[in-house]
Amino acid sequence: MIVVLWQPSAAHLQQLAATRAVCRHVVAVDNSPQADADLHARLRESGIEVVHNANRGGISGAYNRGAQLVFARGCQVMFLLDQDSQLGADFFDGMMRACARTGTDAFIVGPKVFEVNLGKYLPVFSPELRMPKPERIDERNEGLVPTLFVISSGSAISAAAYRKVGEFREDYFIEYVDIEYGMRATRNGVPVFVNTAVQMRQQVGEYVKRGIFSTSNHVAWRRYYASRNAVHALRSNSARWSIHWLIELLTLHQVACVLVCEQHKLRKVVAIAVGYFDGLFGKLGTFEQRHPRVAAFCKH
Repeated sequence: MIVVLWQPSAAHLQQLAATRAVCRHVVAVDNSPQADADLHARLRESGIEVVHNANRGGISGAYNRGAQLVFARGCQVMFLLDQDSQLGADFFDGMMRACARTGTDAFIVGPKVFEVNLGKYLPVFSPELRMPKPERIDERNEGLVPTLFVISSGSAISAAAYRKVGEFREDYFIEYVDIEYGMRATRNGVPVFVNTAVQMRQQVGEYVKRGIFSTSNHVAWRRYYASRNAVHALRSNSARWSIHWLIELLTLHQVACVLVCEQHKLRKVVAIAVGYFDGLFGKLGTFEQRHPRVAAFCKH
C-alpha cells in the first residue's frame, strides 16, 4: 500500500498507524518540501517504509516512487491512499475479494466513493459508450461496475496492470492524473471497476456553495493544472470517446465558480486561461517551469 504524505498532521499519522495495523506492506511517500528526519525515523520503527519525494513529479511522482518499492517486494496489488483517506474496518478485505472476482490479473478497482462536500456518491462512466454519461450507483451495494476511471485514492492496481499501462504521467503533476490513467488503461485493454460493496468517504478542498454554483475553492496554481490537464486528457482521448466537447464547458464552469464563489479571482482566472491554452497545445510540465512569472503571480 502507498500512502502519500504532505506535511501530515497528528490526525493523519494516527490514520496511517491504523492502516499499518491491517496492512503488512506500507510505503509512505512524503511529498513535503522538507524531509522530517524524526518523523521518518518513527515511521520506519513502526514498520513503514519511507521515501522522501519532495513533490518531484507531484502526486504522479509519489505514486510512481511508491509503486517501484511495493512491486519490488513482490506484491501483486498496490493500493493508493491519500493521508486523509477515511477507510472502514473491512476496506482491504472487501477490496481484495473484489480484485479476485475481476477474472483477470490486470485490473484497476476503486471503492464506491461518497464525496462529503457534495453529499452524494460519485457516479461511474461506462467505458463502452462513445459518449460516456454519468450513471448513479447510490443504491448499488454489491458487485463490480465497469467504469472509464476511478479516483486514485482508495484504488487497487495490480502489478500486471501497472506493467501494461505504465507509470502515472509526471508531466501532469496533479489533477486529472487518475482520470488520464483510467482512460489509458481502458485503451490498453485493462478493465477498470468500481467495487460497490466497499465504500470510502472523501473530502476535496474547502467547499463553498452559492446558489447553483459550488466549488472546492482550490488555490490558483491548482486551477492551472485542473484546466490544462482536463483539456489535454479529454482531447487526447477524443478518437475513442466523444468527450472533447466537455472541454469548453468545464473551463467556463471553473471560471464561473471562481467569479461567484471564490477570492483571488484575477489570479485564478488567469491560471485557468493559461492552463486552457497550454492543454490545447500540449504544453505540459510544471507551472513554474512553463510560466515562471505567471506562476509567481498565481502562487496564492
